[in-house]
Amino acid sequence: MKMSQGKRKKSAARLYALQALFQMEASGQSVDAVCREFEEFRFGADLDGGTLAAADVTLFRGLTENAVNFQPQIDQMANRALAKGWPIDRIDPTLRALFRAAGAELIGIGTAPRVVISEFIEVAKAFFPEGKEPKFANGVLDHMAREAKPEAF
Repeated sequence: MKMSQGKRKKSAARLYALQALFQMEASGQSVDAVCREFEEFRFGADLDGGTLAAADVTLFRGLTENAVNFQPQIDQMANRALAKGWPIDRIDPTLRALFRAAGAELIGIGTAPRVVISEFIEVAKAFFPEGKEPKFANGVLDHMAREAKPEAF
């Protein structure tokens, strides 16, 4: 089954949002500065003979801005899903960014939880193709989604 152009752009927006959140944490840059950089230099850019994916700019902005605006609430949801003694600040920074982007979509954008979980598991597989992280992310995201949208289950 072939993915539609709109779905591809949304998937790319989720991947870029994770990357932007990771970059913001690592560099201390503002959400506006990082969003501008991605929009100007990454979306659809030619890089080393290939073209980076185009992205749904509205979804990308919504995810990154909501992740920042709702970060305390998202982090609390993630912490409740994680094992005691392993708060979100102690986990891999890529997974931390993934949980924040997914949480932003769950509480700030209102996408169906099953779509959010499925899409971000695919993102986790892109970063951790051989690891256990996608299964771990699935468990945490399921817990977060049930907390954010209990009526959907």
